[in-house]
Order: sequence, then structure tokens, then C-alpha cells
Amino acid sequence: MPIFALRTTANREDQVIDFVSSNVQKRGLNVFCLIRPHGLRGYIFIESETREVAEESFHGVPYARGLLPNIIEYKEIENMMEQVKTQVNIQKNDVVEIISGPFAREKAKVSRVNFQKEEVVVELLEAAVPIPITVKLDAVKVIRREEGQKIE
Repeated sequence: MPIFALRTTANREDQVIDFVSSNVQKRGLNVFCLIRPHGLRGYIFIESETREVAEESFHGVPYARGLLPNIIEYKEIENMMEQVKTQVNIQKNDVVEIISGPFAREKAKVSRVNFQKEEVVVELLEAAVPIPITVKLDAVKVIRREEGQKIE
């Protein structure tokens, strides 16, 4: 089945998917898949029978800007589709180093971990008053455990 790229207003991809999905259900269109690729703003992908069906699926949808002229091959977007979950070994009370963002290179203590949202709440160690800061899991590196074991 052909895959078409639909240009959207940046950061409105989820809304466009909701509207397109609603249109597809109401009109009974042969759209097989709607894809919002991780890390690509301003585009969603529509897998449908034909280009005409794809165009009809977003007709009248706000924030939808139009289809790109070429058909997208699956191998071109495959790396965006298959998210690999990495095992993160981080626990409450771990001492971590923030490796990105405005607090880069600061050391902090973990007060809460949310694996579903992939976020961790930390308190900076060198701050006069402990202020909780929420950062992404991939923005911290564990330095040592509560028991004092150093992490390599």
C-alpha cells in the first residue's frame, strides 16, 4: 500500500491525526494507517489505497497543509517507526549528573522516577534551597547509588 506524507502545522500533528481519523471513520475511507513519527515535526504519514483517498481523508481538516507529491517508501521512514525501549537503571536517591539542558554538568539527587513519561524529578545538590526539577531520563547519567556503589 502506498504511504503519503501530509504536511501539517508544526506541533499540531496529534490534532490532525484525530481529525483525519474521524473523517476516515465517518466517510468509510480505505485508510489503513495514520502515523505520527517520533522526532519529525510538521508531518504525518497516511497509508491508503490511492492518493485520492488520502486527499479526501484530510479534506477540511484544520492545520493540514497538503500531501507531498511523491509516495514514501516504508524503508525511508522505518527508523522513525520502530522505537526501541532501552532498559534504564535509575532509582530513587541515586546521585546523577545532568548531561543536557540548562543544568548540564550539575549533580543532583533523584527524588522520583516516572518510567511511563520517561522523566525523572531531581534536586540539585549544590543549590542552597532544594528545588525539584523534572528532566527526561536520557538527560541524566547515574554517578552513584544510595549504597555508595560507583556506577561505571
